[in-house]
Formats: sequence, C-alpha cells, structure tokens
Amino acid sequence: MSDAVRLLREAALTRRNTFGVAATAPVLAEVADAARLDEVLRLPELQGGIALILGGGSNLLFAGDPAGPVLALTGERVQVLGERPDGDGAILRADAGVPWHGFVMRSLEAGYAGLENLALIPGTVGAAPIQNIGAYGVEVRDFVHAVEAYEPATATLHRFDAAACRFAYRDSLFKHAPDRYLVTAVEFALPRTPALKLDYAGLSEELAAMGVDAPTPRTVAEAVIAIRRRKLPDPAVLGNAGSFFKNPIVPRAQAEALLAEHAALPVFRGADEDSRKLSAGWLIDACGWKGYRDGDAGVAASHALVLVNHGQASGAQLLDLARRIADSVQARFGVAIEPEPRLIGARW
Repeated sequence: MSDAVRLLREAALTRRNTFGVAATAPVLAEVADAARLDEVLRLPELQGGIALILGGGSNLLFAGDPAGPVLALTGERVQVLGERPDGDGAILRADAGVPWHGFVMRSLEAGYAGLENLALIPGTVGAAPIQNIGAYGVEVRDFVHAVEAYEPATATLHRFDAAACRFAYRDSLFKHAPDRYLVTAVEFALPRTPALKLDYAGLSEELAAMGVDAPTPRTVAEAVIAIRRRKLPDPAVLGNAGSFFKNPIVPRAQAEALLAEHAALPVFRGADEDSRKLSAGWLIDACGWKGYRDGDAGVAASHALVLVNHGQASGAQLLDLARRIADSVQARFGVAIEPEPRLIGARW
C-alpha cells in the first residue's frame, strides 16, 4: 500500500512473539503512522474489527491463532515536548513502536534519569503502560505523564493523564479494555536529577561487585542489565516471555502465617499496610519446578518464574504447564498465582 501501511495475509507470527510459538494471523496490518489509522481500519480486510494489537510480542502467549486481523504499530519517533512541570528534566514523547530498551538507553544517554531500573525489559513503548511494567522497585507509572490511545469504535484519539490510566500493580485501564484502545504514543516526565532506587533484589550488591562507589543512572542500568542477563534466558536463544507469573498480593495476616512456616519466603509491602506481595518465583521454586521440562515446554533452570520453549512447544503446551504450576502452588501454600502475559486463544 505504502511505506506507512503494509498488509500481510496469512501472516506467520512465530517470529513476532518472544516465546517463538507457532501462530497465524489471517491478516496483519503494520502501520508506521498512527495518523493513518482511520484509513487503515476502513479497509475491507479489517472489517469486523481487530482481534489483537501486537507490539513486540513479549507479553503474550499464543495458545491458539488470533480470531481475526492483527494490527501492529511500527512507528519509532521520539520527541522532546518541553520541560517537566517542576522544571527538572523534560517531557519525552515516544511512538508506540519504539523498542522499550532502546528508549530507556536513549533517555539515559540524553541525560534523563528514572527508567534505569527498567532496562532490558523486552517489548515496545506502547506495551509498557498497558502492563504497567516494573522491575527492581520501579514501575513505569512512576514516570508516565500521559498516554495517547486511539479508540477504533469511535475513531477518536484520546489523551489520558497518568491518573486516568488507573495504574495498579501490573495493571491499567488499557489492560482491562484490550480491544477498546490502541496505545499510539506515551509521554514520559523524566528528571535530570536522579533519585536512584538501589534497595531491591541485589541491585546494590551488583553495583558493589562492579566496583561502583558512586552510582549514576547509567551504571544502575548496567547493573540491571547484568542481573537480567544472568538470571533470565535470552528470548533469541530460548523462547520465553520473561516473568510468566505475577507476584501474588495477599492479606497481611496470610503473609505472616506463611512466614511463620517458611522463614525464607520473600515478602514485600503491598499497596497498603494490610496487604503483602509474595515472591511467586520462590513459591514456584519451593514446589520443585525450576529446571522442569515436559517435551519442549519447561521452566528455566536459572529462574523458576520463567517458562521457556525449548524449540517446538505449542502455546497450548506451555499454558498447560503454567496451570499445573499454579495448581501446585495453590495446593501447597494456599496462594493463587496468575499469569502476566495476555493469553490469546484461551482463558486462564
């Protein structure tokens, strides 16, 4: 059609999801310019609606083929819109198709802080607010200024401020309405003055091992990258979607009862004093799943939270394994765990 819009029929999606599982879209529309969305969605091939908005394919599991056309925003423009409201730093706007890790490193190189703990997370900028991605004590909502999202049903482009996004732990307005809104761009309020968060998951120890006495946002990012590469398999080598399960949130009393029986269980404060977040990885590891393999579906030997595709596993096989893991955690600890990735072609 043009450089800005490309239509592919019977499109293979195996290389478009980090699990590397086989799936096929009846039609895949790649759109580099979000301003063309009105035109694209009127195409005959896309009538009946979009079944899936595809980013980097790093936070989904194809347990079956998408039920209809798939759309991918591929624009990669980054702009500085102006200063932050407090005068320290700037508002950066990034198209939804910008690779997330590349954006993090680009912002650091430009002298902006804040996103260093979120380095090396796979996926795109457009997917980041949907999942409210987080790592090492930081969530993306801490720096989201606004989210632009297109509503196909009304052909309307909305701009949501951070409060309107209804962010929560690995959650947002967009996650609850995955077929209503298409995130087209995200604005980030990034400071120049760093407020480093170093007290989570061995980050300060990693910096010490690197010989860093005075951490900077860039050295924190380097430490995060080193930890993630050591703990998490490279999707290009071993198919995976990173952490497959959310850390469960439970009442404080339940967490204290579990701690009384399992003193090594990592427990963190929840959203308030009455809730606690448990380590899903520890719970799964305690049930003996780390390194488990059933055919080509397995659990990473380096991290119990990561499901892996050793080659030819189907999405359905990986989902079956995930359900067995969750059932075992429920049976032993009385704690329900849920997947982080979006499931396509199945329900949890």
